[in-house]
Formats: sequence, C-alpha cells, structure tokens
Amino acid sequence: MGDMLLAIALAMAPALDPRAAERFANLALDCVHREYPNKIAHVMNADGDARPPRELTPAFYGCYDWHSSVHGHWLLARLARLYPDEPFAARAGAALKRSLTPENIRRETEYLTGPGRAAFERPYGLAWLMLLGLELRESKSPLAEVLAPLEAAALARIKEWLPKLSHPVRIGEHSQTAFALGLLLDWARGAGDRAIGNLLAERARAYYLADRNCPVDYEPSGEDFLSPCLAEADVMRRVLGRAEFAAWFGKFLPAVSFKPLVVTDPSDPKLAHLDGLNLSRAWMLEGIVSALPANHPRRAQLTAMAQAHRDTGVASVTGKHYEGGHWLGSFAVYLASGRGLSTRAASLAK
Repeated sequence: MGDMLLAIALAMAPALDPRAAERFANLALDCVHREYPNKIAHVMNADGDARPPRELTPAFYGCYDWHSSVHGHWLLARLARLYPDEPFAARAGAALKRSLTPENIRRETEYLTGPGRAAFERPYGLAWLMLLGLELRESKSPLAEVLAPLEAAALARIKEWLPKLSHPVRIGEHSQTAFALGLLLDWARGAGDRAIGNLLAERARAYYLADRNCPVDYEPSGEDFLSPCLAEADVMRRVLGRAEFAAWFGKFLPAVSFKPLVVTDPSDPKLAHLDGLNLSRAWMLEGIVSALPANHPRRAQLTAMAQAHRDTGVASVTGKHYEGGHWLGSFAVYLASGRGLSTRAASLAK
C-alpha cells in the first residue's frame, strides 16, 4: 500500500526534477552533521547538563536546531526512496546510518523523556520525527526499527498532551497546532494506528469544525513560515469527507487572495521564515484543492495561487545563507514530492 500511495501522490504533484532533488539533498547533507552554529532549547537540571549538542542529542544535533535536523534526515530518507539510483542516494543512506544508530537513539530517547522536558519540541519537532519514522517504514528501511523507541516515546508524549490541550495554538510558527495535527494524522494512517488517528481527528474537529471567516487579512505576521488559516483548512481536509469539507471551507475561507512574499533579508533567520511560508502555502493550497470536488468553482483560482507560491518558494531555496539553507530544502521536498497529498491519495485508492 505504501508504494501505491507514493505513486498516486507523485502523480498528483508536479514532478521533482532529479537535479533539483540533488540540490536539496546536498543542503541536508551539508548540515545534518554540522554542529555549529546551533540553537538549542535545553532545560538544565544541574551543572552536568551543560554539554555540547552532539552529546545532548547525538542523532539530531546538526542543522542549527533539533527539529531542522529531524526533518533534514526526513529529506534524505524521502529523496533516497524516490531516487535510489541517483548518486546522492548512497550518500544520503550513509548519513542516515551514521545518525540513526541504536546507541544514538537510546540517548535521544533518554533525553526526550528526561525531567523538565515535557514540552520539548512539542508539537512541531515531534510531528516531523513521526513523519521520519513513517518514511523509513514505508521505504522498508531497517533504520525504522532503530528509530522505533524514540518514535514510541514521542507518540506517548503526544497522546498525553493532546487531551489536555483545551484550545489550539493559532500562530504561524513552531507551536501551531494545525500543521502538527496534519503530519500526525498522516503518520497514524500510514502506520495503521487507528486509535491515535481517531484521537487526532476528534481533536481537529473539536478545535476547528465550528470556525468561520478566518481572518486572512491579518496574515502574514512578519516571521510566519506557516499560514494559520490555510494550515487549519489543510488539516480539516484530512478529517472531513469531500462534500463536508467543501461546505466547511466555503464558510471558513469564503475568499482568499494570497500573493507570494519577498524576504527583505534572507540572512536573517527569522525574516527568512517567509521563504518557508511561500512553500507551505503552496502545499497547503494544493492539499485543499485535492479535497474539493472536481467541479468546485474555486479550484482554478486556488491552483493558480498555489503555483505562484510554489515558483517563488522553490526559487528561494539556494543555500546561499545557512539561516534558510538548513531547513528550506525540507519544505521544498515536502511540497515537490507530494508528501502531504498521501492522505487524500489513500482515499482515492480505495
């Protein structure tokens, strides 16, 4: 089923050129084992906790921060799966094996479950970790079993947290609830975990089903890399049937007219977020279109908007500045490989 879903998702998304894939792979290969510069979110309980990143989190210490390292590894797993015969695939596989050793994952799990770290990388980094696990499992990599203890610890953290989250977080950065729910739903359905899938769908409905007239005129904030409104629609298309989603979407976003954004200083790590926003808007718009009926009157307008953001976003992934280069490749690959379309592909395959 995994291979069939991959084929359908790729058919629904524009082709990812092998040369572009190599360029994106090189961005991740350049950073997954680059320790510095490094921004850590680290709760210290004693003097002995003052240690370098490679000792704290020995699998995911590169790419500037933990979550970027995680989705940098996901990028390598994804592209190695899509292009197994390209020269970069062997280097990607070697980098994954170097990071994902049993000892490294044991220490990562110990770190994640340590005292004072209940909110560590929750939900953004944990959601990407689950997607990495799914990618490895779907590609039948033996590294899936190596990662499994950390994946299980992350899942336990999510299951404990979600029932207590009384209100969603509606910002355009890492704490956003909607984006994480989308990744986690894809993981749950890909992994066949019906219980967590039902919990995630129930929470999405509780948070968003009654929403109307999302304030798109307030977007974006100056440091957004996710759209609060589009991300909400992108998760709801995963939990509602086609007709129900179309009715909900018409009330939630009766009109939207986003234009691609220009980053004023791509060397600024926060301002560069807007390059990522162009990419995530593109994949969210494509996801929304994939869930609307074929004759829906807004499909053409939303598709054109997605293409404009896609073109601008992919062109920005140059690697010229490490501030964007350490993470934008992952967003470009998620978009260009149709990863977020897999859930809709699953329904079409039935």
